[in-house]
Amino acid sequence: MHVDLISALTSPDRDAALERLCAGSAVKTATYFDGTPIHLVSGYEEVMQVLTDPRFSNDVHKQTKLDLSGAAGLPEDVRPYFMAALGAQDPPDHTRLRRLVSREFTFRRVERLRPRIRQIADELLDALPQETDIVADLAYPLPIRVICELLGVPLEDRERWQQWSRGMGGPDLETVAAGSRGLVAYIRELIAAKRANPGEDLLSALVAHDELTEGEIASLALSILLAGHETTVAVISAGVLLLLTRPEQRERLAAAPDGVADAVEEFLRYNGAADVGVFRFTLEPVELGGVTIPAGEPVMPLYFGANRDPRTFSQPSELRLDRGRSDHLGFGHGIHYCLGAALARAELQIVFTELLRRFPDLALAHPEAPPTWRPGPARTLDSLPVRLF
Repeated sequence: MHVDLISALTSPDRDAALERLCAGSAVKTATYFDGTPIHLVSGYEEVMQVLTDPRFSNDVHKQTKLDLSGAAGLPEDVRPYFMAALGAQDPPDHTRLRRLVSREFTFRRVERLRPRIRQIADELLDALPQETDIVADLAYPLPIRVICELLGVPLEDRERWQQWSRGMGGPDLETVAAGSRGLVAYIRELIAAKRANPGEDLLSALVAHDELTEGEIASLALSILLAGHETTVAVISAGVLLLLTRPEQRERLAAAPDGVADAVEEFLRYNGAADVGVFRFTLEPVELGGVTIPAGEPVMPLYFGANRDPRTFSQPSELRLDRGRSDHLGFGHGIHYCLGAALARAELQIVFTELLRRFPDLALAHPEAPPTWRPGPARTLDSLPVRLF
């Protein structure tokens, strides 16, 4: 069965388009942005197999069909920095690199960061006018300030690299090229500055590791900087929208803030940060969902479909904030499980608790104008104007 992935990821009614895409067989074929035939996997059990079976590789260099960096519009001179990201590595390199940074993202380490995260959230909420854009004024600056402090990125540089990051996610290839080159040049300059004047931050710690090459440090820093805020931005934005369009659930949650942790898990399941996952590539023929996928094939897991699979979740198309911590794939699974999951959970729990405590009756500023999603794999709103009450 062949389906239209591109239309689904660019549809103004994203949920309905993705539900149609995921209906029927759990394994389908589609065409990627550059015209390459790919396999889509949408069932929960089938996606779990893709994420855990070692016959599926994350290393794009172990196949020849998909030019992923070319399809993304990355210039050749910076491709190695992005293609060597942590999520594009297999063991043993992945194991070695992840071990070096994982200690900074443990649950215990994140718990010590909670007071600072709460302080940042309070400062941002204090500054909000009565009519504000949740995306620009809260969803972006909160995780960006946190990850900048953790990594050792000067906050005054935020606007520059955030503009480059957004450019990389757009359709214009010249903007993608400029954004990717700008980010790489900036990270390399920052690494040199940390070598000359190290601080008490993660990037300084990475620079101090003799076993890491300059390219590996840059790739790790880029991975942490970009992935370190994108999930939280997306889930804050989508979660607030879900609450605003379901006032009864918003009122119940505002009246019972102990339920915020469960609500965050349901936001991650229902409208997680990524509707699609990182490509995997078959190292040998693999039978999946009754379909045999040949060796060397690009396979894309569909988290949207897995998280709404009725075989795994009761009434999956309903938002149920009391569902509890289900086995959703909002942070992936397996050896590539999101390194910053504990940090993202802390940020999300704090921001929803404080937002609803201060403004329990917040509402859409322009309810007649439907919000727009940015086209592409990430589930991110362009803006979300609200009135705070």
